Amino acid sequence: MLEKRILVVEDEEDILELVRYNLSREGYQVLCTTSGEEALKITQSEALDLIVLDLMLPGIDGLEVAKILKNDSKTQDIPIIMLTAKGEEADIVTGLELGADDYITKPFSPRILIARIRAVLRRKTIKPPDETSIIQHHGLIIHPGRRDVRINGKPVELTYTEFEVLHYLAKRPGWVFTRYQIVEAVRGDDYPVTDRSVDVQIVGLRKKLGPFGEYIETVRGVGYRFREKP
Repeated sequence: MLEKRILVVEDEEDILELVRYNLSREGYQVLCTTSGEEALKITQSEALDLIVLDLMLPGIDGLEVAKILKNDSKTQDIPIIMLTAKGEEADIVTGLELGADDYITKPFSPRILIARIRAVLRRKTIKPPDETSIIQHHGLIIHPGRRDVRINGKPVELTYTEFEVLHYLAKRPGWVFTRYQIVEAVRGDDYPVTDRSVDVQIVGLRKKLGPFGEYIETVRGVGYRFREKP
């Protein structure tokens, strides 16, 4: 299998070397830069499988880099994992809404970073979910065509919007979605879907799903994701 090529964009030399060393040890080809401007140049000349992008960069910051990359047809499909300092929840939300795939906060464990990179690369190789295909997680079955949800064979009565929220999260397990992304994806006829009302929908869903409500995980300050494992 060809080595995956990863670009690391980080202006702190010690962190850059830490990431470079650990990724190289895992067999990845690693390209490094300390500036957003240089990162954009590299993306135009190199074939990349993933970008690890610090948000706090001199000159063009990480959010602007992500925005430029996601608006360019040549680079929009390159997965991005953001590196952020603690307390930058607003930047995390903005980055995810711009199209970043995941984030990790500093200080971080290299093992966790590598696990996140593997997960994102694994998702990239999976075909986009079929909007009509049945989703099954252990005893939880979601049938989009019938708009039917069952737990261990027993039907669960959900409103239109509750079903849409559940289906949206469950068809991409492990992905973090902001409240804004959920609002954009879900058009409820029975409930005015707003940023705050997403939380209300999640509370209702968890209650109706019982023990399976634990699949819906809160990502503090960011949004929600459907856990890949119970």
